[in-house]
Amino acid sequence: MAPIPLQRDTVQRPGTTRAGHAHGPRLASRTSLPGIPLAPSAARRFVRAALAEWTGLGVPAAVGFSDRLADDAVTVTNELVTNAVVHAGTTVDLVLGLEEEGGDEPSAALVLEVTDHHPARPVSGDEPGAGPGPAGVRPGELPDPAEYGRGLQLVATLADSWGITYRTGLKTVWARLPVDDWSAPPAPPDGEALRRGLRAAEILAPAARRTERDDAVWDSRGAPAFLAEASDLLAGQLDEDLVAAIAGQLLVPRLADWCAIWLETEGAGPAAEPRLARVWHSEETGTEPLRAALEREPLRLPAGVGPGPVSVPVPWPAHPAEEDREDTPAPPPHPGGRDGAALAFRITAAGRALGTVLVGREGVAQVPEAVASLIEDFVRRLGLAVGAARAYTRQATISRILQRGLLPSKVAEIPGVTSALVYEPSDDGVVGGDFYDIFPCPGDRWCFVLGDVQGSGPEAAVVTGLARPWLRLLSREGFGVGEVLDRLNRLLLDDAMEAAEAAALMVAAAGGQQLHDGTQSRFLSLLYGEVVPLPDGGVRCTVASAGHPLPLLLRPDGSVRPAADPQVLLGVVEDVAYESQIFDLAPGDTLLCVTDGVTERRSGPLMFDDGDGLARVLAGCAGLPAEATAERIRRAVHEFAEQPPDDDVALLVLHAD
Repeated sequence: MAPIPLQRDTVQRPGTTRAGHAHGPRLASRTSLPGIPLAPSAARRFVRAALAEWTGLGVPAAVGFSDRLADDAVTVTNELVTNAVVHAGTTVDLVLGLEEEGGDEPSAALVLEVTDHHPARPVSGDEPGAGPGPAGVRPGELPDPAEYGRGLQLVATLADSWGITYRTGLKTVWARLPVDDWSAPPAPPDGEALRRGLRAAEILAPAARRTERDDAVWDSRGAPAFLAEASDLLAGQLDEDLVAAIAGQLLVPRLADWCAIWLETEGAGPAAEPRLARVWHSEETGTEPLRAALEREPLRLPAGVGPGPVSVPVPWPAHPAEEDREDTPAPPPHPGGRDGAALAFRITAAGRALGTVLVGREGVAQVPEAVASLIEDFVRRLGLAVGAARAYTRQATISRILQRGLLPSKVAEIPGVTSALVYEPSDDGVVGGDFYDIFPCPGDRWCFVLGDVQGSGPEAAVVTGLARPWLRLLSREGFGVGEVLDRLNRLLLDDAMEAAEAAALMVAAAGGQQLHDGTQSRFLSLLYGEVVPLPDGGVRCTVASAGHPLPLLLRPDGSVRPAADPQVLLGVVEDVAYESQIFDLAPGDTLLCVTDGVTERRSGPLMFDDGDGLARVLAGCAGLPAEATAERIRRAVHEFAEQPPDDDVALLVLHAD
């Protein structure tokens, strides 16, 4: 996968830090990153590039940029961006600032600010939404781990102060790292440019530095904290490859120098090769050589191996610097002279083998027993996460198959009318309740339908599968628009729906999905109409809306009005007489029909149709053909909020030619 291209804007501005310290002009570099797994690596590259740029420019405070400061800044950035991607999933704004503080003892500091756009709850205090952190948490203090997780402990360790700022729809976590050696005397003028250039190159491509790992931290407090953090990060991930990627970053370098994760192919036989899903090395340049070595000799564990550690002799590759040399002799059993130990763990869930984790430490004879036990506990949690991701994938596959079967393969063309349809099911892994249809009927009539079953999943799928053919049958029997809704309403309330609920129970049991109250799935909002071409051009429309967003009629002069009256949902009240409205769709007129995934699209507390928002957008479509109108509405719905829609989006445009 290609790396994320970075756009870096550097500005200089005065102000105060989020910690409240006064400072001189602030040099800041900023960028925005998509909320995807590649964002943390792009953020690391961004920070190193900004530090190198400031060093190359001869910024006074940059003389104090040490290797440790650069590494700490990269580490803190990685943690904050990873947390934002995992927990918020939105676009991430990253600002790296260099602040100089005056006074008798001048100093400088790097300030990192990572902002996500997930709607945040209000924060109590004197200034709601603008406080330094969660309610009752002061800068530099850790919030309650039970409520906010443990991912910020590393940030609190490396930064001299940090905090959280909430605003409407935004959350910013900031951390302040002091520049190590502000008082260092400037280098002699001779060779200054060369010195700065070399230092900038070191920041951009730091030399590999091995640090001593302290296994004593995995005591009665450290191990539970690590497992709690791992559970938080792994829980809720719906893609097994993302689960494997997060697991690799948790294991390395905390518990191992490198790791590899194989995943079994679901549904394949016992003889199928497992897939090498993730390889991670503490030295970035060591990942690809390690992957190549492991692909040459795939790991195979005996069938009877349980979840405990298994010692495995693995010939990992030479140190990257040694492997690149053309004159390197044939490797010994452990190339590059790096002896070490490796342990393999079976990934299991519900008694099924899902894959294997291999971890390695270099320069040791064996992995400490306490560490091996901690990794075993971690792999159990990894198995649960992989199992949950696979269950979601199975459900999503079933939903896609059901969705394809519930919707028409093609819609009919209405003489004298151009139609355009947009249907975008929400990406929640379950079959949606929205459906549509356009079909011909006897008597030179064409009928159109846009419906939304209350709820989703198997219950909604079964009701949709019954409602659409019922509509076709009733329409072709010659019933009027209002009569069709009357009869459909009685069918939804009839005992025949027991068959639908029984079928839903069977589907849910097969997919392991828990059903909600079955009566809820009978509710159906529906927009139903018929079209009859007129001799002089245009068509005559007869429509009825049952608990559905009202259709909007757009005239060529840009005026917009509702084309139907609101009426009660189908499947709620038995004694209802549905009424229809009749109007002509003259040449140049447009009829827009949508589901509530459009009108109730949210951006914070606001909805897309607040203040007749949909009508305003439609008014700007006067003179456009059906396809262009549908695309403009669709684009406006997506641009209304930064997050993708969380409900099905369906809209139908009919334009009289």
